Amino acid sequence: MENLHDFIKLLRDKGQLAVIDTPVDPVLEMTEIADRVVKAGGPALLFTKPKGYSFPVLINQFGSEERMCLALRAGSYDELSARVEGLVSLEVPSGAWEKVKALSKLKDLAAVQPRSVKSGPCQDVVLTGDAVDLGALPILQCWPLDAGRYVTLPLVFTRHPVTGRRNVGMYRLQVFDRNTTGMHWHIHKDAAEHYRVAADRAAAGRTAAGQAGAAAAGGRARMEVAVAIGTDPAVTYAATAPVPGAIDEMTFAGFLRDEAVEMVRCKSVALEVPAHSEVVLEGYVDLEESRREGPFGDHTGYYSLADDYPVLHLTALTHRRDAVYSTTIVGQAPMEDTYLGKATERLFLPLLRITLPELIDMDLPKEGGFHNCVLVSVDKRYALHARKVMHALWGTGQMQFAKCIVVVDGGVDVHDYAQVAWRVFNNVDWQRDVTVVEGPLDVLDHSSPHPLRGGKIGIDATIKWPEEGHGREWPSDVEMSPEVKARVDELWPSLGLGDLRSPGRGTAGPAAPGSVPRG
Repeated sequence: MENLHDFIKLLRDKGQLAVIDTPVDPVLEMTEIADRVVKAGGPALLFTKPKGYSFPVLINQFGSEERMCLALRAGSYDELSARVEGLVSLEVPSGAWEKVKALSKLKDLAAVQPRSVKSGPCQDVVLTGDAVDLGALPILQCWPLDAGRYVTLPLVFTRHPVTGRRNVGMYRLQVFDRNTTGMHWHIHKDAAEHYRVAADRAAAGRTAAGQAGAAAAGGRARMEVAVAIGTDPAVTYAATAPVPGAIDEMTFAGFLRDEAVEMVRCKSVALEVPAHSEVVLEGYVDLEESRREGPFGDHTGYYSLADDYPVLHLTALTHRRDAVYSTTIVGQAPMEDTYLGKATERLFLPLLRITLPELIDMDLPKEGGFHNCVLVSVDKRYALHARKVMHALWGTGQMQFAKCIVVVDGGVDVHDYAQVAWRVFNNVDWQRDVTVVEGPLDVLDHSSPHPLRGGKIGIDATIKWPEEGHGREWPSDVEMSPEVKARVDELWPSLGLGDLRSPGRGTAGPAAPGSVPRG
């Protein structure tokens, strides 16, 4: 699978694609259709006749676990997690055989580094100057109170102005007119850091020029940007993934694909984009310009508030001759991004275990937008271990935005919210087991009276030990013995009760020191 067209064919062959030939308006109508379909667990949608446009529209390509795994070339999330675990388990080899295995892994990684090519289908059609017109693309207005139309599935390419390191992120683009958009990169994102460094360097240059009595040359300072829309879905996913800053997202995409991503140089800016993209926008942000962007119906289920952001000026628009416009909608969960978030949860659990080996499992509830709430189970080894885990998570990458972290014992299934709630409602003393701190918040958070910072809560729902100040005996869970369960399983077919088997609760892991033995 090399491109989005290949994925569309795969979805069609798997019965995972609905082709809609009825004319549908990209303004609001497509959103309402897609919202109903994704919440019903339906297929990807290919609108062949968007009203007023010649480009077909693909939406909901990631909207199920099956399609997510197809996109990432895996049979299951567990298979993906195992692949990442094998990658991060590289240790200093001690013997000859270990060295051979390590070299083999490194060779595999070298084979999936992005590869430059001279041309690509994304440049079948090249439009520059006055020919650039975003109005030719069937860009969606998703929700009634949105400030306009938004490109919602863009891969935004930038380079660090000092190190030259590439970053690929996914930042929405509000269409202002035929050749300008908003550039909604949050303050915490890598592209925003590239922008800050470029702006600081430009300011320092202006100061130096002023001190020398020389006029600044070349006009206002700019930072080049390229935007790819519609790629191999593994490449698209890589732009959303919270990979460490030192890792190139296109290398990560190659790892997922098990094949290098072919990159082609843009026509008007010194950046590379995936050669098999459907549509590419090329341009720059003016380092001294900002414009009011938003509101926008966001993945929190609320409208993100309007604020000032940089402006992207387009210098070129290129596309395949048979381009498909790829998009998504976000809003009240579940949405298509639910499955992107679940893939991230499974893929990055092994990375978290590098620094937190006691971490057993993790769940990021969709209702929390994948970072407002984090449920983790741990192998508890000492008093206040749960608090150590909370603070470690708050200090790790995008986990810094977690507003609520709940820690349970290792035997609790964090994906069973009833189990987690049972432990929280029964195991927690609200004076002893709750930690409230202040820290960074996501830009989209509207609950705090201050933007970008606010309160967070950590809840320790593990079994409490005497060393944690709990001198009373801790009771065992009410559970039937395994022997009786096995006998009743044998009897069940003869009882005439059909499938009326009640699922049992999971255990809470090893008994705490000083507690009664578990039944």
